[in-house]
Amino acid sequence: MDKLRAINIFRRVVELGSFTAASEDMELSKAAISKNINELEAFLQSPLINRTTRKLHITENGQRYYNHICTVLDELNNADLDIIESTDEPRGLLKVSVPMSVGLLLVNPAICDFMNSYPEIQVELVMNDQYTDLIEKGFDIAIRGGGAQKNSSLRSRKLMDLDRVLCASPDYLERMGTPSKFEDLHAHNCLVYSLSSSPTSWIFHREGNIEKFSFNKGSYTVDNGLASKQASLAGLGIILTPRVFVSDELKSGKLISLLDAWQADIHALYAIYPYHKEPSKKVRSFIDFLVERFTQY
Repeated sequence: MDKLRAINIFRRVVELGSFTAASEDMELSKAAISKNINELEAFLQSPLINRTTRKLHITENGQRYYNHICTVLDELNNADLDIIESTDEPRGLLKVSVPMSVGLLLVNPAICDFMNSYPEIQVELVMNDQYTDLIEKGFDIAIRGGGAQKNSSLRSRKLMDLDRVLCASPDYLERMGTPSKFEDLHAHNCLVYSLSSSPTSWIFHREGNIEKFSFNKGSYTVDNGLASKQASLAGLGIILTPRVFVSDELKSGKLISLLDAWQADIHALYAIYPYHKEPSKKVRSFIDFLVERFTQY
């Protein structure tokens, strides 16, 4: 038995949840995957995975072993990277996941400049507003809004605050009236960004006071921030959105900010990356570049 190969296979089976997925990911036959797992279990004299016709279940010993080998495999990978990258410029493929709106407005322009500065790095950018499992999908880094990372297998670094603003088009406000207090919002069509952690509940602050506005679904629900902005520009209703998304429209008067005395909960933009990617020079260089880039906002 090639033990290093067997434990790598075991790790991918656990992370991907099936022999078939691991087989496709590692470009090995399903029989080879099964053979390595069987040999590893025989060597350890303990079952690691219980197989049923529909699903795999990791055993208690299997979970303990998985936790140990992840640490060992990550350290081996880090040792390789430390030597390989010690004298070289950052190079290789960088796979990045980012929400569509943030990607188009902020990240993609930064990536273009980054690639001009680091010509030995190739970038595969995937724009998707849905949550992506970085480890399962093999991403080096994701850019996400929200809070600091709590998953112990991932690390995070804050890139910038995302100040949010409540706004609507002049046409909509002329037809429906301009709200002067939170109670007025109940008479308005509030548009819903469905991927928000609280899509129909907005929290605002002023001088230590907190105001929570909850509403039934508006007439338009969408899972993309730029689409939400377009709907508001078309006069469909009121949106709560990152100010950076609508800064030009606010300056030109195409959108009007509302209830300015109150500050919406500030979200932040984070770079999220798997723990074992931390020593990678290409990952560190990219994150450092983004941090410096986003200080301008």
